[in-house]
Amino acid sequence: MGFARACSVALVGVEGVVVEVQADLEPGVAAFTLVGLPDKSLVESRDRVRAAVVNSGGEWPQKKLTVGLSPASVPKGGSGFDLAVACAVLGAAERVDPRQIADLVLIGELGLDGRVRPVRGVLPAVLAAAEAGYEHVVVPEQTAGEAALVPGISVLGVRSLRQLIAVLADEPVPDEEPVEPGRPDAMLAGLLVPGAGVGTGVAVDRPDSDGPDLADVAGQHAARTGLEVAAAGGHHLLLSGPPGAGKTMLAERLPAVLPPLTRRESLEVTAVHSVAGILPPGEPLVRTPPYCAPHHSATMQALVGGGNGLPKPGAVSLAHRGVLFLDEAPEFSGKALDALRQPLESGHVVVARSGGVVRLPARFLMVLAANPCPCGRHTLHGAGCECPSSVIRRYQARLSGPLLDRVDLRIQVEPVSRSDLLAHGGRGESTALVADRVQEARQRAAARLEGTPWTVNSEVPGHELRTRWTVAPGALGAAERDVERGLLTARGLDRVLRVAWTIADLAGHDRPEAQDVALALELRTGIARGVPAVAGAAR
Repeated sequence: MGFARACSVALVGVEGVVVEVQADLEPGVAAFTLVGLPDKSLVESRDRVRAAVVNSGGEWPQKKLTVGLSPASVPKGGSGFDLAVACAVLGAAERVDPRQIADLVLIGELGLDGRVRPVRGVLPAVLAAAEAGYEHVVVPEQTAGEAALVPGISVLGVRSLRQLIAVLADEPVPDEEPVEPGRPDAMLAGLLVPGAGVGTGVAVDRPDSDGPDLADVAGQHAARTGLEVAAAGGHHLLLSGPPGAGKTMLAERLPAVLPPLTRRESLEVTAVHSVAGILPPGEPLVRTPPYCAPHHSATMQALVGGGNGLPKPGAVSLAHRGVLFLDEAPEFSGKALDALRQPLESGHVVVARSGGVVRLPARFLMVLAANPCPCGRHTLHGAGCECPSSVIRRYQARLSGPLLDRVDLRIQVEPVSRSDLLAHGGRGESTALVADRVQEARQRAAARLEGTPWTVNSEVPGHELRTRWTVAPGALGAAERDVERGLLTARGLDRVLRVAWTIADLAGHDRPEAQDVALALELRTGIARGVPAVAGAAR
């Protein structure tokens, strides 16, 4: 009788559970039984592991073999358990020392020829192993850089089962034939899921690169101010205006205005993208805020997460720590838009399906773009809008009141004038200049919020803003009158206070003054307050 155990990781969303893979050999008719709540892809590992061991020069034990995955109550799926199953079987057959693999975490898929193929979700799996106290992991060579992002973990990247057996048995490690230069590497096929990245794109261009620049946007001074305030405080933004005014241009340039991700934020974003299968090979760490722009035909499951079995990350999770841009927002289904309310408030989304309940991170900056009516010409003088008033009201009502109440900034994007379009008024500020101001405002907010669980103004509860960090005396007079008239809700007043603090940080004020609150009200309600629509140092 032989027994050995190794470890692997089962992913539930972007969180991992360390699974002990146990192999038991007993005399009897040769058979291979896999237990422990495996799914179809994991059951198929029996044939993959047997062929990989034989083609790697090993001898398959002709005994009754039982492989158990503990804890048995956790659903397990995917091909990432192949390497752990193979090593547990070899340990039970005494081909390798069972003591060497007992506390070893192994993640990887096996080909029939014994090659170790990469799988998705290596980073969250290694993070789970590190949190559980494990110090040594074995992963496919292609994902070794991704696993090495976790501090305090010793990572071994292997290309084949033969190499791993040689390392564990203290034998000379055989060389594997490298991929010829210029030829595609078929081993990378498992990392990218076809279609998973449609509508998403990681913003890799910084302000000093050749990416989209804010200076390319003609005019739109009020919209540029709203964009700057949104980036500085993490406030959600609604851009309303006719087609061709530049709403999409502004949204596409927002990720470059946001500060680079911190180390912790980069690991969070990389973990989500790794599970979703949109992490580019060779670039294991996402350092810049992601940008996700789903089509307006996207379903609720595509936005918040879903799918067969355990839910997969949706657009709100792919935009974690970045920008979620919903172009033609009224064209989205009301059910899909209303599903955004909970992640907008909590910063995460909980998806319950028949396969289980998954908690996915979803702290993003939302940008909505909307036309004034179905034809888009309602606000243009002499443009010939023929939409009936009832159709216009019904179209604008698709963005529900509770959803809009969670949007801090509502900007009316006006048509571009001829002088602005022909650059007679000069080019606007570049992305680099705006990004520098945003970074300084973020630093002021971080210094003020040091020692608290919040990092940006949009996260601070209204109670704290009214009691702990107060505005200048008399600065809230206009906001209080709007509350009495019913123009602002209680949540709306809290959001005005948050925006006012962001404007004060951009202007270098110690606390919001009357003009900061007035500009925040104007950006919130769209009603002119007689203050310049400038939030930065130009004030």
